[in-house]
Amino acid sequence: MKTYKIHFIRNGMTRENAEGRYIGRMDAPLSAEGEEEILRLAREFDYPAVQAVFSSPLKRCLGTAGLIYPEQTPIVLNDLIEYNFGSFEGKTPEQLASSPVFPAWLAGEPDAAPPFGESRDAFSARIQQCFLMLVNGLLKTGTDTAAVVTHGGIIAALLEVFGVPKQPMSSWLSPSGCGYTVRITPSVWLKVFQFEIVAEIPTAPEEED
Repeated sequence: MKTYKIHFIRNGMTRENAEGRYIGRMDAPLSAEGEEEILRLAREFDYPAVQAVFSSPLKRCLGTAGLIYPEQTPIVLNDLIEYNFGSFEGKTPEQLASSPVFPAWLAGEPDAAPPFGESRDAFSARIQQCFLMLVNGLLKTGTDTAAVVTHGGIIAALLEVFGVPKQPMSSWLSPSGCGYTVRITPSVWLKVFQFEIVAEIPTAPEEED
């Protein structure tokens, strides 16, 4: 039976990431250090070959996709964009300590949202709908290998909802430039909308005999 593999890859680091700031819709590019880290991973490890590359519209994801898959043009899916941090955007946790909303939001209350930002429930609904559309397209076209270059929170949230084994979102956080391979069996997916989490990526190169 034909199966499909999707490789989730987290974007590389930005200057704002290194400073510990919340960045969502801010279109920050990869930092020089972030670019070098992705290039180092690509030199020392193996990223899987794919038939299609999907990306968040933000520069840090498109830049990461371009470094890992330079010969492929990413298909931009706007709903793979990072969480909308609203008025928390660009600030550090220390700067937000006095915000009356911040503690409930940080505790993960589903309807807690930054001012002018996105609730966790709205975020989850948006990315789930986007992923369902993506998988539907792969199944219709028979595209059985794809990379999805997006943000760490999006990857972790999708694996929590759709992935087996079942683990909380915090278990699926990955370093920049890294991520997970999942396998979709169409007969299972169309019944229960679950995929298998089968590997971490990138992987060490196989030694030649």
